[in-house]
Amino acid sequence: MNALQAQPFERPAIVTAPASSTAVAVAQGPAWQAFLILHWAFVVLPITAGADKFFDVLAPWRDYLAPVVTDVLGVSGPAFMRSVGVGEILLGLMVAFAPRVGAWLVAGWLWAITLNLLLIPGYTDVALRDAGLSLGALALARLATIYQDAVEPPRPRP
Repeated sequence: MNALQAQPFERPAIVTAPASSTAVAVAQGPAWQAFLILHWAFVVLPITAGADKFFDVLAPWRDYLAPVVTDVLGVSGPAFMRSVGVGEILLGLMVAFAPRVGAWLVAGWLWAITLNLLLIPGYTDVALRDAGLSLGALALARLATIYQDAVEPPRPRP
């Protein structure tokens, strides 16, 4: 027999199945409360700010748009801000019904707003505020991985 002859190599198949997860997050405690605060804040605030893009009651939104954005996109400032308003309303609804995904989208949206504001002289403070808000959205996204499908704890019977 030749020493260089190929030997068949047999490796037993290793099959691993994911462990069945029966763990359920219970809707209680400080982390649950933090989730609720962030969840509803990132529902109400984007919907409110988005709706106001059509009315300019809360702020003169056109002032928060870098001129380079309208120049590059070739749209008017008011038309662009109305489309931003629609986007913000949709993001608020996304967070309401799917915070695990919606919060990541809101964080990205806030990063885009931050970049836009950094292009406008004198708006660095507002850009930093929006960057800070994006951290809250990221915290919500992380908490939502645990609490999006949480169940209420059993209540004692009277």
